Amino acid sequence: MKLVLVRHGQSELNLRNVFTGWLDPELSALGVKEAHAAGEALKAEGILFDTVHTSVLTRAIQTTYYTLNSLEQLYLPVHKHWRLNERHYGALQGLNKAETAAIHGDEQVHIWRRSYDVRPPKATGNTFDRRYEDLDIDHLLAGESLKDTLIRTMPYWEDHIAADLKEGKNVLIVAHGNSLRSLTKYLENISDEAIPDLEIATGEPIVYDVNDHLHITNKKILVKKTFE
Repeated sequence: MKLVLVRHGQSELNLRNVFTGWLDPELSALGVKEAHAAGEALKAEGILFDTVHTSVLTRAIQTTYYTLNSLEQLYLPVHKHWRLNERHYGALQGLNKAETAAIHGDEQVHIWRRSYDVRPPKATGNTFDRRYEDLDIDHLLAGESLKDTLIRTMPYWEDHIAADLKEGKNVLIVAHGNSLRSLTKYLENISDEAIPDLEIATGEPIVYDVNDHLHITNKKILVKKTFE
């Protein structure tokens, strides 16, 4: 089976160097190009997918649409779930990364961004969003470490994605830098010490060959083209 991971294209808040998390910007003009290019790269590989999984955030959903459109597989079923959302950045969400580093120091911001088990500061407020009406407010405001992100992503992996693969399906996952980093940590058995060094580029498909035991037998990254 084929398992393909795609991080959404550049968003408007990525462009502004902002901690985005569960905030919901649209793709930038470059992000749309990256999403189309991801589909074109996958089309060149000749992969026929059976099902698609994405988050409930706009940038991932838009990337899914543009990727499938360029792949000429827009007819595929797409399953959306908050468990594939980006890591929740708590009180950091909406803040410029460079400005935050100027206040708290580069080292502290690096720890918040890249460490495995350190959470960001807790957010405050109570903004209702019907997408998360089944989640308690503490869950929505606490903020997540990458470890937390892995813990909440794994039930969806086991119940849906792994189940699809066990049925022999080719699966496309379009999600976010940290939800995909958490899955990659699991899939490739990356240590807690090594995971901070893993970066996943926007709009750059990662293609895994998976055997019947769901072990990775091959990995290929389809490097995206550069845009003017």
